[in-house]
Amino acid sequence: MKSAQSHLRTILRFVSRHSAHLFHNERTITSSPQFPLKQKPPLQKPSLNSQNNNRLIKSLCQDKKFKEAIDVLCHQKRLKEAVQILDLLDRPSAAIYSTLLQFCLQQRALQEGKRVHVHIKRSGFVPGAFVSNRLLEMYCKCDSLIDAQKVFDEMSAKDLCSSNVMISGYAKLGHVNEARKLFDEMPERDNFSWTAMISGYVQHDRPNEALELYRVMQRDDNLKCNKFTISSALAASAAIQSLHLGKEIHGHIVRTGLDSDAVVWSALSDMYGKCGSIYEARHIFDRTLNRDVVSWTAIMGRYFEDGKIEDGFLLFSDLLKSGIRPNEFTFAGVLNACAYRSAENLGKQVHGYMVRIGFNPFSFAASALVHMYSRCGNIEIADRVFKWIPRPDLVSWTSLINGYAQNGQPIEALKLFELLLEAGTQPDHITFVGVLSACTHAGLVDRGLEYFHSIKEKYGLTHTADHYACVVDLLGRAGRFREAEDIINKMPMKPDKFLWASLLGGCRIHGNLELAKRAADALFEIEPENAATYVTLANIYAAAGKWDEVSKIRNIMDERGVTKAPGLSWTEIRGKVHVFLVGDKSHPRSREIYDFFATLLKRMKEEGYVPKTDYVLHDVEEEQKEQNLSYHSEKLAVVFGIIATPPGTTIKVSGRKKVVDPSLYTGEHLCKSSRVSTILAAEVLPACLNSSMLRWLMPAGNLLVMLPAFADNMMIFSYGNRYLSMH
Repeated sequence: MKSAQSHLRTILRFVSRHSAHLFHNERTITSSPQFPLKQKPPLQKPSLNSQNNNRLIKSLCQDKKFKEAIDVLCHQKRLKEAVQILDLLDRPSAAIYSTLLQFCLQQRALQEGKRVHVHIKRSGFVPGAFVSNRLLEMYCKCDSLIDAQKVFDEMSAKDLCSSNVMISGYAKLGHVNEARKLFDEMPERDNFSWTAMISGYVQHDRPNEALELYRVMQRDDNLKCNKFTISSALAASAAIQSLHLGKEIHGHIVRTGLDSDAVVWSALSDMYGKCGSIYEARHIFDRTLNRDVVSWTAIMGRYFEDGKIEDGFLLFSDLLKSGIRPNEFTFAGVLNACAYRSAENLGKQVHGYMVRIGFNPFSFAASALVHMYSRCGNIEIADRVFKWIPRPDLVSWTSLINGYAQNGQPIEALKLFELLLEAGTQPDHITFVGVLSACTHAGLVDRGLEYFHSIKEKYGLTHTADHYACVVDLLGRAGRFREAEDIINKMPMKPDKFLWASLLGGCRIHGNLELAKRAADALFEIEPENAATYVTLANIYAAAGKWDEVSKIRNIMDERGVTKAPGLSWTEIRGKVHVFLVGDKSHPRSREIYDFFATLLKRMKEEGYVPKTDYVLHDVEEEQKEQNLSYHSEKLAVVFGIIATPPGTTIKVSGRKKVVDPSLYTGEHLCKSSRVSTILAAEVLPACLNSSMLRWLMPAGNLLVMLPAFADNMMIFSYGNRYLSMH
């Protein structure tokens, strides 16, 4: 953990040197006029003297230098005017046609290319293989395969290039079988033919056929694989995650001397990473010469996908030190990793660096910013970034909708969804997960059901397992179990663990023992090693006073070797990480922590606080139950954060366990026993996927926010701004 924090500090120190004037603290982001969230990037207009250019074109045409005039117009990207010059010529030369077709190809100008083709036919010009191949390539690159096929069929003299262009065009548009038919009919093939066919298989998820063709190619002594062929073969090995085949290709690379090529090294690194061999991937990356931003971004992505987030952050720091400028893919990857780890401080520094060097507000890196701030619970800044984006894409809309839904503002999430529809943006299945979550948070059961049914009936989408899990959670929390069971029984797919866990959570709220047993049995079958299911079912039995059943569950856990991980939480104060276990007294300031907590608990009880002891899994006296609840690790970490920092400090507490007794933080009692002076609202809000939320106003700008930070039930609490939400 210390190593991870050291990596993060290394990155923050470097990035902050580039962006300190923009993001030296949170106040800069939220209130500084330098923060350009509402500014649009200035558009640079080309400085062309149109009048002089027109004079030049007119002069060239008067001198019948039509080829030169066309060249000038094409280089000025005035392709329509260049094509119009053809009408001044009786019989244009092959060079003129070739030049125009080349520029049509480069600009993907299909209509202008067709006009050139029509002129060729009308002029009586008989194109040779060179001009015909230009026509073929233009049509293929413009995705007009029907026209390309017509030209190919009409060609009287096809050459190797003609077939290669058609194979490449077929493969690009997914007509792999047609490409293979033409490939097999070719009287001769070169490296391009083989590579185009192999890469076509790879691009369209047919890696086994790609590798089979690659082996056939290797058996031909007259053929020599180039870097593109090798890269496609490595991609195919990565697609089927065959490390053995990948290593075989690696050996071939070394034997044939291709190990000095940067493209090959990048493909090798990518293959090892996708096959789960991250250390070999890093070894290849470290040996690669002239690494570009693509190589850096790929290896970082492998670390992030492999769960080695801190190593990925450290690589990002090395990238910045190398002087290579990150691109939007790099920023998106790092920001998504920050979102996964709720590393908002690092995300802010990356944001500042992006602003300093300039980044495209239309890129998906801007969407990643919205996602990062939303996941980290900073909805205010997420909303400001969203409003700064000129044309928010669906990812931005969905991220903000989910952010509002998960951070105690479900009504705002639903309002934003209506704005999305008004903007003419079509929602997708992920958007509706956020919408259904918002309805769950707000307790809007009937409205949530309307949205659920509209997914298929109004928007023509297919219900996913996530949608079913959300609607079952919605109904379960409301105690409408008959409707929940009816939906489960009519599902077109088998219910997954998230749905059963949602149902089990609803049964816990309402004490439905029979349905809880059904949900738990399904979960035992899906993931018998997950202790959470056993504990939740035992909680339900304990709340009903069925201690014999609780004992049976404990015995089953012992027989199956299932153990419940102890509560563990940690917080970083002044650069040092402090870790707490349940009932932990090993901390140097443990006496202060327990004394303050005892005082706090006493004051809360004087104000009427009653601990919720229903879920204590032991048949003991109430006093012992209360003591068991009192010293959970996250509570100790929060108390330490309070006594170790001055008012107004932001405290983040991470943990791998959910709070057992949310009522500990009941607004009225906490405000009178700690630093809180006023309560505006205290409410328990249902949240999606077995979470609950409390929102309280804290004094003097202090805030405690508790957010889900990790995929494995890890949490984050932030203390410092306005209100508390608890998941």
